Amino acid sequence: MKSGYISIVGKPNVGKSTLLNRLLEIKLSIVTAKPQTTRKRILGILTEGEYQCYFLDTPGLIDPDYELQEHMLKQIKIALNDADIIIWVIDPWFKKQEYPATFLKAFQKKPVICAINKIDLVDRRELLSVIDTARALPVKEIIPLSALTGEGIDVCKENIHKYLPDGPFLYPQEDISDRPERFFAAELIREKVFELFSEEIPYSTCVLIDEFKERTKGKDYIRATIYVEKKSQKGIVIGKNGEALKRVGSDARQAIEKFLGRGVYLELWVKVKDKWRKNKRFLKELGY
Repeated sequence: MKSGYISIVGKPNVGKSTLLNRLLEIKLSIVTAKPQTTRKRILGILTEGEYQCYFLDTPGLIDPDYELQEHMLKQIKIALNDADIIIWVIDPWFKKQEYPATFLKAFQKKPVICAINKIDLVDRRELLSVIDTARALPVKEIIPLSALTGEGIDVCKENIHKYLPDGPFLYPQEDISDRPERFFAAELIREKVFELFSEEIPYSTCVLIDEFKERTKGKDYIRATIYVEKKSQKGIVIGKNGEALKRVGSDARQAIEKFLGRGVYLELWVKVKDKWRKNKRFLKELGY
């Protein structure tokens, strides 16, 4: 039996969460077209035969500007420290100067699989230069793949199995994550905010589950608060006659029901929390 932690790292928007979902064959991490959608480490568990893999999806590698981003960077450092294997995700337009030198020590100590994602978007001849660039860096394997279409995923799994250490399974074979259902409910609500609003709104919002009741009869009850930083943002999220918030609630409810596999009654509120991204106490309440 083999088991181990595999940390997925890379710049914002290179497809780390899409890759995690593809490897697990289930949507675990929220995915949007906007960078910095992922804010917390997410553990995804994959059990196949004699292998159990613990994938850690991480926020994008950035230079932090405020307290929330500092916490996001800390999540990456912890994930790298915990990793037995590192999957470093880049895109076909990668340049050598984009190499995360800050994490050079971690990359040198552990096997690194360089996954060149989004190959479905380029001519295959364009990959040759980025492969040559990656070869000059401390990586064990270079795997072109498309997390969107699934091309190259089997090869990626084979190489993960190759470097997994011997060890017992740490989780029951039916588990897919160590996070509770209320965590994924909050993430799916936040995903809809990212999808439905533009400019600063997604980055100025967070979601806190106030109540999560499972019911033996009828639908589960979830009450959640969407926090924004300004009163003007609250008005935008609610919208005229509450239409924008209704859209968020409808889309989020459907996504949560699909994830949980059961009916949900979702109640949403919007509140203002001034400068919450810099508020250490509130960030702790959010689980950072």
